[in-house]
Amino acid sequence: MPKQKTHKGAKKRFRLTATGKVKHRQAGTSHLATRMSQKRKRNLRGTGVLKGVDADRIRSALRGNSY
Repeated sequence: MPKQKTHKGAKKRFRLTATGKVKHRQAGTSHLATRMSQKRKRNLRGTGVLKGVDADRIRSALRGNSY
């Protein structure tokens, strides 16, 4: 059987931490931020962590290669 390739779209959008958690960038921060409240913009800063089935799917798409 051939090896499973790394999903290139997932590679660009997600990273694995040393303990195996999946980090991602918060959605909705690229433009149209003037209509948002300051509190919403502040809470969208930084990275989030995926949980559950979503994290399992991303982990299998990356196959341990988080770059």
